[in-house]
Amino acid sequence: MPKLNKQELHNLAMNIVGKELEDDGFEFLGVNSKLKKNPQFVALKDTKLHFVIVRAIEYPDDPAAFDPAFMQEIKEHAEKFNAKTFYAGVGLANSNDYEKPINSEEDYIVNYQGLKEF
Repeated sequence: MPKLNKQELHNLAMNIVGKELEDDGFEFLGVNSKLKKNPQFVALKDTKLHFVIVRAIEYPDDPAAFDPAFMQEIKEHAEKFNAKTFYAGVGLANSNDYEKPINSEEDYIVNYQGLKEF
């Protein structure tokens, strides 16, 4: 069973967050799914610009934890555009055995607490 690589895990997290944004009425102005390209989503809601940072976090790491210095950089960039900044940490684990990697043939568990404004 081929385990998912970092880009595939990132794409999975992007899909989860993107669906939430879509369901919440956000209009996508920019989507960037390449690793290390930030922000992942630039979206508009109620005439307000939003920058969303998405991270796929594998078990046992904490999806709510983030790099505050990095998020401060993004926030300062967003403020130039009068945009709000959000962090979306998506925890992922193999549903059969948390200690095993996530692969394309087994189910996975998602630990996602929604957008956190920074």
